[in-house]
Amino acid sequence: MKKPNIIWINVLIFSITGLVALVGVPWYGVVHGYDGYHLLATVLCIGYCGMSITAGYHRLWSHHAYEANIVIRVLYAIGGAFALQNSALHWSSDHRIHHRYVDNNEKDPYSAKKGFWYSHIGWMLREYQRERYDDYSNVADLKRDPVVIWQHKYYLLLAALTNFGIPLAIGFWHGDVWGMLLTVGVLRLVISHHVTFFINSLAHLWGRQPYSDKNTAKDNALIAYFTFGEGYHNYHHSFQFDYRNGIRWWQFDPTKWLIWSLNKVGLAQNLRTCGNDRIEKAKAHMLLQKANERLSALPNADEISAILHAEYEHLVEHINQAYEAKKAWLELQKNHLIEACDKSEAMKQYKELKSNLQEQRERWNSLVTQYA
Repeated sequence: MKKPNIIWINVLIFSITGLVALVGVPWYGVVHGYDGYHLLATVLCIGYCGMSITAGYHRLWSHHAYEANIVIRVLYAIGGAFALQNSALHWSSDHRIHHRYVDNNEKDPYSAKKGFWYSHIGWMLREYQRERYDDYSNVADLKRDPVVIWQHKYYLLLAALTNFGIPLAIGFWHGDVWGMLLTVGVLRLVISHHVTFFINSLAHLWGRQPYSDKNTAKDNALIAYFTFGEGYHNYHHSFQFDYRNGIRWWQFDPTKWLIWSLNKVGLAQNLRTCGNDRIEKAKAHMLLQKANERLSALPNADEISAILHAEYEHLVEHINQAYEAKKAWLELQKNHLIEACDKSEAMKQYKELKSNLQEQRERWNSLVTQYA
């Protein structure tokens, strides 16, 4: 079978920038030296590129996890061109196909089942799915966004202006054009590329699966530190329309914090989240599944499995009751004073069911952790 044609422009970009970052950047540092401004400018530009991809290309345009003001969308579009990862329209089309056909070696653009190299960078070096390169039927909604269409139309111009213009401008201001071209231009680009690529490769190969094992996506807190919060990938593939990836306050997800902050100042709205009841049930189901797998070797596996399933059903019932009571109380809040709501029968019932749910959680965790 003939291999797909090589995309030489991508091969050259990745090869040349990678070689310059590995050899040219250190050489210039030894010969001429860098200062704090080089470091600061590079870090800020890496952050701008990274957030434009994660908050813009990914959570805004690919998944509609929230809505953003046109100024923010323009900033994302420029930052995405600066990151040199194709237009938002093309990127989002690829990503939606990935979610629809995740791990399908024939249809997933960067299937992790084909190995680290392929999912990390190899899929961009050959025309593996050439027939869909100009097919944007799955992003028809994005064609109605004037910012997306503007960026797609002028992508090459924007990419050239940002990748050369920004480092040159900073270099002229600082008095070291070549140093800034190397750090803000090349080193920043290489780091931005591979940070994003880690989400397609490492985040599907290394970590835990607390919510689902239907695909290879993993949660990994270490990867989250390098990918602006995208390392909680098992959660994302389980609840892809949630604007958060790290759902706990302590989980490192600067993309979530940025979106939340934009919402607080009126630059983003309609932030979408998954209900806690769905999240809790998904985690409980995974624990049950793991426990059943470990039980298979025990002589009394059927008996223990029956007990676990009964406890699981009780837990799900308590979750449903508690969250339905919470919904009823929140609905009451819309029509009454908060003081009245706090003394209402709905609030009393919610507190009681919440307490029951906590007891059931503790029983379930105590039982299932023996086997999961």
